[in-house]
Amino acid sequence: MKVINNYVLKELISSIILSLVIFVLVIFIGNIVKLGGLIITKGIGIVYVGKLFFFLLLKPLNYIIPLSTLTGTLLAFGRLSSDNEITALKAIGLNLYKLMIPAIIIGLILSFFSIMLNDRLIPDMHFAIRRLLFEIGMKKPAACLEEGTFVKAFEDYIIFIHEIDGNKLKGVRIYQPQEGRPTRTITAESGELIPMSEKKMIALKLVNGSSDEPNAEDPTSFYKLNFKTYYLTLNLQSQLSGKGIEKKPKDMTFRELIKKIKDPTCSRKTLLLSKIEFHKKLSLSFASLVFVMIGLPLALLAKREEKFIGFGLGLAVFIIYYLLLSTGKALVLTGTFSPALCMWFPDILIATAGIILFWLAVEK
Repeated sequence: MKVINNYVLKELISSIILSLVIFVLVIFIGNIVKLGGLIITKGIGIVYVGKLFFFLLLKPLNYIIPLSTLTGTLLAFGRLSSDNEITALKAIGLNLYKLMIPAIIIGLILSFFSIMLNDRLIPDMHFAIRRLLFEIGMKKPAACLEEGTFVKAFEDYIIFIHEIDGNKLKGVRIYQPQEGRPTRTITAESGELIPMSEKKMIALKLVNGSSDEPNAEDPTSFYKLNFKTYYLTLNLQSQLSGKGIEKKPKDMTFRELIKKIKDPTCSRKTLLLSKIEFHKKLSLSFASLVFVMIGLPLALLAKREEKFIGFGLGLAVFIIYYLLLSTGKALVLTGTFSPALCMWFPDILIATAGIILFWLAVEK
């Protein structure tokens, strides 16, 4: 039995590593294409882009590891099944339930590793990316903008620009949504971005346009004001405190999230987001174990060796898992469902399905 366990472990580990390399390579190529434009079209320094590339490569590891585990399990046991090695093991009287042991071991190891990953590395990457983007935005504010796109990178304002040339803008339209009041609109023929690094803000100089200004007699209405020159102060979308950029729930460790949850002064939304993030980090950590439990029976039932079948099936299951997580978050924010229940539901559902499917595969 020891020989068989070692053989299955070797097959499983090699398949997971292969899947991991492929998915990291896809992220690598995607980042090169995306960030290459920052150097060529935005003029961002190669040092900044290099740092951003590194952070963006590590940031999705909390999703890539479970996905690689699922795909690797499908590939490994799919090959064993298609080569009739599973049939041979049954013929010599091996209880197929014992096949689950090496798979569960790998799933547990990767899950505990993911806990450490989600506690330290991933939050650090999220926070480092936010700080770096803020730095880039202060040095090259035009890098936050995209022609012909509604940009929400600045607090309080949504900006649409027809043409961008360095810090020079043409055809500027700015919207300022206001609660309980009509949306304020500012338009200008041209504009210029002026960084104010010492104040952590950006000045936007607008030329030849009009703006909606509050009516003193009726605060819920505006009057149109034409201007030749108009200055607007923009803050990059980051919560600032005296110490710098404030951490969001995604940037926090487990200990910081627990502290935030116990803080009586935090708002209801912050409390919910902190609880969601805490349970999401944990449930996502154990996704590797859950995916092993569903991947093994799916591979035995499918009996296909082709790698593209394994990758396709793995992606399909992962998309379902991700959609369940996203739906759970939305339900929690409505205030009618428990964060713990919604964030753990995908793991419970898929693990249960895996146990049932494995029983069907063994008894088949």
